[in-house]
Amino acid sequence: MPAAPSDPGSPRTRSWWGWGHADAHPDDAECAALGALLPGTLARPLPVPRIADLAIARPAVTPPSSLAHLVTADPGARAAHAMGKAYRDVIRALRGRPGRIPDLVAHPTGDQDVADLLDWAGTHGVAVIPFGGGSSVVGGVEYRGDAHRAVLSLDLTSMDRVLEIDTVGRTARIQAGALGPVLEGRLRPYGLTLRHFPQSFEFSTLGGWLATRAGGHYATVRTHIDDFVQSLRVITPAGAGTSWRLPASGAGPSPDRLFLGSEGALGVITEAWMRLQERPRHKASASVAFGDFHRALDAVRAIAQTDLAPANCRLLDPGEALLSGASRDGSTVLVLGFESATGPVRDRLADALDIARAHGGRTSPPGPDRGSPARTNPADAHTEPAGADTDPAVSAWRSAFLRMPYLRDGLARMGAVVETFETAATWDRIPALIDDVRTEVAAAARKATGHPATVNCRLTHVYPDGAAPYFTVAVAGRPGDEVRIWDDIKAAANDVLHRHRATITHHHAVGRDHRPAYDRQRPDPFALALRAAKTALDPHHILNPGVLLD
Repeated sequence: MPAAPSDPGSPRTRSWWGWGHADAHPDDAECAALGALLPGTLARPLPVPRIADLAIARPAVTPPSSLAHLVTADPGARAAHAMGKAYRDVIRALRGRPGRIPDLVAHPTGDQDVADLLDWAGTHGVAVIPFGGGSSVVGGVEYRGDAHRAVLSLDLTSMDRVLEIDTVGRTARIQAGALGPVLEGRLRPYGLTLRHFPQSFEFSTLGGWLATRAGGHYATVRTHIDDFVQSLRVITPAGAGTSWRLPASGAGPSPDRLFLGSEGALGVITEAWMRLQERPRHKASASVAFGDFHRALDAVRAIAQTDLAPANCRLLDPGEALLSGASRDGSTVLVLGFESATGPVRDRLADALDIARAHGGRTSPPGPDRGSPARTNPADAHTEPAGADTDPAVSAWRSAFLRMPYLRDGLARMGAVVETFETAATWDRIPALIDDVRTEVAAAARKATGHPATVNCRLTHVYPDGAAPYFTVAVAGRPGDEVRIWDDIKAAANDVLHRHRATITHHHAVGRDHRPAYDRQRPDPFALALRAAKTALDPHHILNPGVLLD
């Protein structure tokens, strides 16, 4: 059967094997055209995989009658919950090797359902993998190994209500299974927004954002979901707990911080009070072209160290600018955008453009401000009235941003190895880090495949003290060996990041793919405390085993 609709009001279906909507994937002709851009890819695309061709075993367990109404063993549902949406997940599905398929999929409708399912799973040795939108790109929603009798995928998307809205304090109590469009749709009548727009906005949930400490669209200041959390409710095998709603607190270590980023390994986040904002009404955007990437880095640092706080401050290297259509002349391109609910932003944009020009940037006329249809946010295609950006480079970047994951899947069908990874480091390390990643990852890709590789870079988030580079790698693979090739390339990238003391992830979480690097990054006393917390909260070790720790 096809995957479930991507949101309750939409007839479109999610792809069980690839990114996003099933009807948005490139067709065979577009796949072939993409493959022609990478010498050495397949002559024709791999066929779209079918659930009917998978070897799906009978469930190893049967739920009790008291839980049967929450649980399904449908093969289509099980296949759609077997993996996330990383390149290695997509290629495994294309090759018919998706890994361990969960025995059952549960759809709880409330906290008591979650608690009852955890009690049953703990008693019967069933691993529980919390699942939101399934957009993980780090192996965060699959089971690896054989230490558990069976695997239950705990899909929270039936818990998607906005339960309360406090218009005085501009906060809302929201269930964790709410997908991005559902959440924003229920806040819109109040003139409010969470204003957290990751690239996966359509296909990810509030609980997933919280459990992975997800980064959103904001390029400065409020960059992570952490910044919007007022209180969390978490169900663990050891019991349930809710932190107090407070604007701020100095009362010891934060209980919310324990579960933010825990990826379901310590408990299941079921709801949260989230800080909201008025919907922005004033927007302006522009692009800046640079002939030298390192001078552009200096310009971005200078802007980040002011109080201008652009909503968008994406720096695209020449390869990334070409890929997105923002530039075709070898320029590095800076995409700037400002927005506000309270007043015009053109002066702030003008100040940022002055800084860019002082570092050698060539500017285009800024887009309109008051009442502007210009969209600095790529997710505004789903949340704002239609309109066109006046700056062609901004418009091209935005369109490419939304389309890129689908094109990656098209290239995967051509046997290419295509994926992204991101990091963050202090400004003193950024230039050398980017140069070394480009050089060493390209060399590792060529060694693994025998083909030349493309390694592009963009800055997605910037801070006064550092930045978050985001890299795209593309190379022709060897038929049937794509996963091992990607793992080799990823290992080389991780070594570069570790040498430069750059984080293994800025906003994509640890999952299973980043575990070796995360083990090296975290301090030993913290690892000891984390293991103790895991044992105390999850005594049977059933929650997302293998994520963060063993």
